[in-house]
Amino acid sequence: MELKEIQDLIRFVARSGATEVDLEIDGVKLSIKAPGKKGSKGNEETVVVQQVPVAQAPQPVQAPAPAPAPAPAESKSESKGSDDSHLVTIKSPMIGTFYRKPSPDKDAFVSIGEEIKPGQVVCVIEAMKLFNEIESEISGKIVKVLVDDSSPVEYDQPLFLVDPS
Repeated sequence: MELKEIQDLIRFVARSGATEVDLEIDGVKLSIKAPGKKGSKGNEETVVVQQVPVAQAPQPVQAPAPAPAPAPAESKSESKGSDDSHLVTIKSPMIGTFYRKPSPDKDAFVSIGEEIKPGQVVCVIEAMKLFNEIESEISGKIVKVLVDDSSPVEYDQPLFLVDPS
């Protein structure tokens, strides 16, 4: 980071009214703290610039290492998908939090092995503090629940596998 960039950042922080800013860019750690209101010079700042030791750089590289582990599980699901080609997937129509029960003390809307029919509520998805009942559009038997209770779901994410036969 160049001196000019640091000076511009200090001016920006002073105008914003922030009392403290910590920033780390390209191994440079920058801390800007505004002084107390005691002095008449209200636009002075304390700036501390530190070089981050190189030994810390490999840590972020190690964190993503576990991410490839789920990939084989997905490929197993895909290989099972060819066996389950006759199954129909009920997908999430929205982003939110998936719930299998109408409330914590009630039974699940549907369970594995249960027959469902069109219009039957199969789960609830909470989005922006609104609980949206998700209804089945098909009839059949629930074969698998693909999402854990109280888990976040994405738009079009598979929720249930249904055997329509």
